[in-house]
Amino acid sequence: MSQSNRITGGQIDRSKTLRFTFDGIPYQGHPGDTLASALLANGVRLMGRSFKYHRPRGPISSGSEEPNAIVELRTGGRQEPNTRATVAELFDGLTANSQNRWPSLRFDAMGINDKLSTFFAAGFYYKTFMWPKSFWEKLYEPIIRRAAGLGSVTREEDPDDYDKGFLHCDLLVIGAGPTGLMAALTAGRAGKRVILADEDFRMGGRLNAETYAIGNTSGADWADATVAELATLPNVRLMTRTTVIGAFDHGIYGAVERVSDHLPTPAKGKPRQVLWRIYAGKAILAGGATERPIAFENNDRPGIMMAGALRAYANRWGVAVGQRVAVFTNNDDGIRTALDLKAKGVDVVAVIDSRQGGDLLPGVRHLQGAEVIDTSGKLGLTSITVRQANGRSETIAVDALGVSGGWNPNVNIHSHHRSRPVYDAAIAAFVPGPEGPPGLLVAGAAAGHMSTHAALKTGRDAAIAALDLGSAPDLPQAEDAPVRISPLWYVHHGKGRAWVDQQNDVTVKDVKLAKQENFTSVEHLKRYTTLGMATDQGKTSNVIGLAIMAELTGRSIPETGTTIYRPPYTPVAMGALAGRSRGKEFKPFRLTPSHHWAKEQGAIFVEVGNWLRTQWVPKAGETEWRQSVDREVLATRKSVGICDVTTLGKIDIQGTDAGAFLDKVYANTFSTLAVGKCRYGLMLREDGIVFDDGTTARMGENEYVMTTTTANAVTVFRHLEFCRQCLWPEMDVQLISTTEAWAQFSVAGPNARKLLEKVVDQDISDAAFPYMGAGNITVCGGLRARLFRISFSGELAYEIAVPTRYGDALLREMLARGKEFAPIVYGTEALGVMRIEKGHVAGGELNGQSTAMNMGLGKMVSKKKDSIGMVLSQREGMTAENGYRLVGVKPVNPNGKLTAGSHFLEKGAAPVAANDGGWLTSKVYSPHLGCDIALGYLKGGDKKIGQRMRIVNLLAGLETEVEIISPHMFDPEGERLRG
Repeated sequence: MSQSNRITGGQIDRSKTLRFTFDGIPYQGHPGDTLASALLANGVRLMGRSFKYHRPRGPISSGSEEPNAIVELRTGGRQEPNTRATVAELFDGLTANSQNRWPSLRFDAMGINDKLSTFFAAGFYYKTFMWPKSFWEKLYEPIIRRAAGLGSVTREEDPDDYDKGFLHCDLLVIGAGPTGLMAALTAGRAGKRVILADEDFRMGGRLNAETYAIGNTSGADWADATVAELATLPNVRLMTRTTVIGAFDHGIYGAVERVSDHLPTPAKGKPRQVLWRIYAGKAILAGGATERPIAFENNDRPGIMMAGALRAYANRWGVAVGQRVAVFTNNDDGIRTALDLKAKGVDVVAVIDSRQGGDLLPGVRHLQGAEVIDTSGKLGLTSITVRQANGRSETIAVDALGVSGGWNPNVNIHSHHRSRPVYDAAIAAFVPGPEGPPGLLVAGAAAGHMSTHAALKTGRDAAIAALDLGSAPDLPQAEDAPVRISPLWYVHHGKGRAWVDQQNDVTVKDVKLAKQENFTSVEHLKRYTTLGMATDQGKTSNVIGLAIMAELTGRSIPETGTTIYRPPYTPVAMGALAGRSRGKEFKPFRLTPSHHWAKEQGAIFVEVGNWLRTQWVPKAGETEWRQSVDREVLATRKSVGICDVTTLGKIDIQGTDAGAFLDKVYANTFSTLAVGKCRYGLMLREDGIVFDDGTTARMGENEYVMTTTTANAVTVFRHLEFCRQCLWPEMDVQLISTTEAWAQFSVAGPNARKLLEKVVDQDISDAAFPYMGAGNITVCGGLRARLFRISFSGELAYEIAVPTRYGDALLREMLARGKEFAPIVYGTEALGVMRIEKGHVAGGELNGQSTAMNMGLGKMVSKKKDSIGMVLSQREGMTAENGYRLVGVKPVNPNGKLTAGSHFLEKGAAPVAANDGGWLTSKVYSPHLGCDIALGYLKGGDKKIGQRMRIVNLLAGLETEVEIISPHMFDPEGERLRG
């Protein structure tokens, strides 16, 4: 198809032709085009359908604020929904499709919604789908789900890479229009580290769309020259195709760089997009302003767009949106559009100016005091109806209409720290409020300074103020026209629908209905009508909607107020947020020191938090996992077994107040612990619920080593740091996490001491190193190490730690030197069997709702001292006599099956919640007892030892008669572990 709407000029490369398709139809464009400009050049105005009513829509803008021209790009795994055609850079072979229509864009069956719009007014979803109740799952929900959403998601894997990066600068300049370029030039020439980021692929901002001169050259040429100079400065980084999406804490800004979106496929080794975290000493928001429309009847037809967008398509892309063009304006910017189009040879048939008085435009029909009150055209604009100042109406044949209701400063990023914009009547728009993100200055049109001279001056001055510079470049001459605007938010004439938010189909009538139903707060208005809740965040609609509400309620616009914005500034692809965190990198494994040895043995691994731990190590002839686990348990209890417990959290606690500090964070006492001894500790939350458990050893007078559960290693450390820094900053305590610094192994079994004596240099006899002993030792002839005599298996056991880099070597040395004892390495499954046999609590019991009393550890909570959670742990409901208590469980029939999560029921009791007696927390098969065993919480369980009950699991269809026994099912007297 020929590019019928191409006109002379523009910043496109006409020497090259790019071929692309839209909805399967081939078209042509040129380098420098966007998808929208290329389609408009080919005479295509219809590019999408609205969300609710499926009305035909075309682009109304030329930038990222676009609410209508939302399309799908590419195919296969690279398919990308909800992309704004106005910013999608054209490349050869681009495949684009419209969305939110069926079966086609020109004939959308869901357009029936527009005929039924009376039933879909604002808030209809709050009043419908309520009855009959049975219709919800069978009728209402399927229909709603079918209609929801805009684009479609491919089910193929995205073949491209996404990345994340970190940048640092003295000054971040957001936006590369005249303001941003002057700010970057000022700071760059001063030798400061500058990052200049702009969402466009061509820097210059509105200078690329205007015909203004700067100095003795055009604005576009001045921008090119300035960019060229900045590119020569080694301290300046220019980032095109980069959108700053948000201002976060501590001078951090997020930015998405579209590295390869303008290419069919990324270059080898290059990502498609990069999410940058930018650390900026100072920042300048130079994001310009967004033009807003005027609401009038049927103002949403394809061919109706912002007057500034008409001008941009003509000046930058060499496109006349229509053959007969009219302009409807309430300010001088619309006049500028008419003059530029006329200079380009476009037939401007009328300028409809809502203002009275002033000079008439020469050579153009200039209707002052007039308004557009209606339009016609099924799939595109064919005519407008104008009401003149004398009340007479007239229909004018046009195929394009530019509308200018004024310009809104882009305050979005300034609002990301909840700074509320303030209304400036001089420009009839909101400008940044007095408080914003620390270190962020606002300049140019984003601050309400709308002339080119003001943009250059405020950009320069902002850079001087931000960086405390002593000198600055001279300003070139530029236009400095004042803003002349007479606010007109919507046309009062007409009985049809006037559109405010074109993506979400919000009309003036919807705003009136919100007022009628008393949703007059701007926050209520937003949620009741969905105004500003679409992918454009109301960039073109919010101010109009709240201005209408102000008029309806008789309040001023400042009294009515405005909503504020949240990141991101524009939609961000999920791939950019994920970066390289996909596949195996989605949750990277942390490997234990024994991993390589275990992998050599063919071990089976399991994810435990971020760790990849050995689950069991199968041997030849073993056909199923239970055989391996049973062998490991029996071998350990018969001789000796080794388990890698490096994953346990390790925290070194030092200082003269270390003992007193531990007394505060632990429920039991540690300040009295002797040097060279360990103690089991229980940590509570503030509400008295058990937070974590573990052992802490006193290695010196002012030095302790704490171990935590694997799951809570990070959480406990953060908790301790909070306590140290915020609760008791006066205490002399220092903390450091050493989880990664030490490789630690549990050596358990009757021959544990004999095996360790082969590698430990010191005397570790029972007399020299008794039960619960701890100390610094050396191994293998002088390597520093730590040894703790603690047991969670019920066996004689130790935990030995060496610097992590020696962990693999230590394991191999123990296996080699202790060969006469036939040592085995056991995994987490055998570890779980032995701890349950012994009655030790772990993840299943430490579930965030258990108390010390539940676990049978109530006496550990010392009432002689104050500690976190102590007082609340003594609440009546948490110490009730008939409360849940930890019990052991085994089936009456050894062949009976148990499952974790099953519930306790008395014999003959119906399986209903009222009869629920508790639940099983952990279950294993015990090779020693020859049956399934479990731990569980049972109401009054400590008084029910020896009784028989039922456990029921309705989901698994399981019911088993069980005997309630002590949780200490193996060696209850503890003779083996003290051996």
